[in-house]
Amino acid sequence: MHPAEGPLERLRAGGKAALARALARLEEAPDDPATVALLEAAWRHPVGWAWGLTGPPGVGKSTLASALIGAWRKAGRRVAVLAVDPSSRRTGGALLGDRTRLALDPEDEGLFVRSLAARDRLGGVASLCFPALVLLRALFDRVLIETVGVGQSETEIADLADAVLLAVQPASGDALQFLKAGIVEIPDVLVVTKADLGAAAERSARELEAALALVAPPDRPRPPVLLVSASRGQGIDRLVDVLEARAGAGDAAVCRTAQARAWLEGELRAEAARRAAARLAGRLATAGSSPFASRADLLAALDGRG
Repeated sequence: MHPAEGPLERLRAGGKAALARALARLEEAPDDPATVALLEAAWRHPVGWAWGLTGPPGVGKSTLASALIGAWRKAGRRVAVLAVDPSSRRTGGALLGDRTRLALDPEDEGLFVRSLAARDRLGGVASLCFPALVLLRALFDRVLIETVGVGQSETEIADLADAVLLAVQPASGDALQFLKAGIVEIPDVLVVTKADLGAAAERSARELEAALALVAPPDRPRPPVLLVSASRGQGIDRLVDVLEARAGAGDAAVCRTAQARAWLEGELRAEAARRAAARLAGRLATAGSSPFASRADLLAALDGRG
């Protein structure tokens, strides 16, 4: 065992309870030396592949996730799931509905599921997702991140996962709508769900193919479009074959360096905004004052002119 893997080995030995505590520490004490050491070890010793599963609400992401989990576990792969749920604007909490819809075996030691609240992240991922993903990728063969999926902003999953699976339901829009949303530019694999609907599902698959023909970069293979009905098991074996062929393909190191840069930039911007707001709290707009003058005053203060 490499010395840097010591924290990971101790975590593996502790089972699901130890992993749950470690993930809680990521949020409670992200800068604690023990937390940083664990994440450093995980970053340097990945063993798995992370798929982002995104798509609009109601498309059947949880049903599809359950089918993928079952197929991977049947093949003997250890699987971790990060299920990101919508948050209450008032409390910041989440109903954790995605987790309750997954078909899980709580006694399965090869499967771990963690729900995360999206908080203010409209793109369907949480700021905790990246460090949690890094840790889980060092412990499991496959990590599945199921996003909230709320339209155009869901494309930020591309900055997080090793590869992206986009789910689209039949009759959800024509090729022009997919182009306008920019969503077809991010996935590595696309699935049309509820394939048992027949002609409607086949038509949506053709529309996706047409959209991809217009936007796919010439230097990148065009992602496949598959038809599945997860509730009936239709097309799942073919989908898993495609996902497994994609896992590990390409330059993972380059992809993960881009992930790290995107996360770090986002964290630094958020922290800078929090510190600036705290420093200037006494100068925020008061009741009845114009927000425009307040904005000018605050920007001047940040520039050192106020």
